[in-house]
Amino acid sequence: MASADSSTLPRAPGDGGGVVISVDAMGGDRGPATVVAGMAESAGKNPDIRFIVHGPQAELQRLIGRRGDLLQRCDIRDAAGVVTMDDKPSQVLRKGEGTSMWSALESVRRGEATAAVSCGNTGALMALSMLRLRKLPGVNRPAIACLWPSRNPQGFNVMLDVGADIRADAQDLLTYALMGASYARNGFGLERPRVGLLNVGTEEHKGRPELKQAHELIPTTAQAANFDYVGFVEGGDLPSARVDVIVTDGFTGNVALKTGEGTAKLVGELLKEAFGKSVMSKFAALLTMGSLKRLQKRIDPRRVNGGVFLGLNGTVVKSHGSADATGVSAAIKLAFRLAQSGFQDRLAARVAQSVAAASQINGSKESEAS
Repeated sequence: MASADSSTLPRAPGDGGGVVISVDAMGGDRGPATVVAGMAESAGKNPDIRFIVHGPQAELQRLIGRRGDLLQRCDIRDAAGVVTMDDKPSQVLRKGEGTSMWSALESVRRGEATAAVSCGNTGALMALSMLRLRKLPGVNRPAIACLWPSRNPQGFNVMLDVGADIRADAQDLLTYALMGASYARNGFGLERPRVGLLNVGTEEHKGRPELKQAHELIPTTAQAANFDYVGFVEGGDLPSARVDVIVTDGFTGNVALKTGEGTAKLVGELLKEAFGKSVMSKFAALLTMGSLKRLQKRIDPRRVNGGVFLGLNGTVVKSHGSADATGVSAAIKLAFRLAQSGFQDRLAARVAQSVAAASQINGSKESEAS
């Protein structure tokens, strides 16, 4: 995976270097203690991470002070307000200034941090991100990208959008393809990601008009953007090795994501129930303990915690609100990896390429029509 020159990355005030992550310590279901624990876990694994932490200063000073030398790697920004899970995005846009979420995004906007991480309200976080960071030129609708466990060597596929906006026209889907390919390239080190468009079938005559239009548009930029377009894919391809990036609208993507999470939870519960039925099944569980632990690790949702907001002038990672310390650490690791790769600049370049390609195609069509 390519790395950016470390001299160009933001540095925490007074530290010796490293990539700076802005963390919203409030808003998650488990409170700031869990967020700080996740920061400590992440910092223990990577000495190059520095933090700007946002929330009530006295409380954060006390929590971080208990974590050894973590305090030396943190800049605490006092923010008394909290965006709750029940707050409506429209309310947060009007009254969000002074909250930890607003403050965390401000650090990215001012260039003090390369990426922001928050466990807070998804709708409010997206609304504030668009307000404070603004959309990249050429992006009509930002997208949320998630990682989906798959049979690929990297272990995951990228899917977007999974809930930023329920609608998406053909140009939006083309932009998602470019952003998803850039994410896969910088997140997994894939030189030429394979991109598929989610549909109700693989036949070209199937699907809504915007899907058919996107099916024609995406191949026109694939070569220049260095990805392979595999065409339409179906729901069964989400965890397959056929594709690396799945493009869809936010309504379909969010339903698929929640269905997948629910199914994984059900499978785990049924396995636990089955192995506890009798003495023999408990004995079988002991014999297969190693394999079961490997399976549990493979499908553990905490390992893929973190949806990335794509299409903004800054990197924002949304952690699950119910994430524990391991989940928070995974979200921070994802933000760090993207920051270290120079992902944001490369993404902006790909989006600009999309706008240029679309303009050229539209110009050609107008010339043919005249």
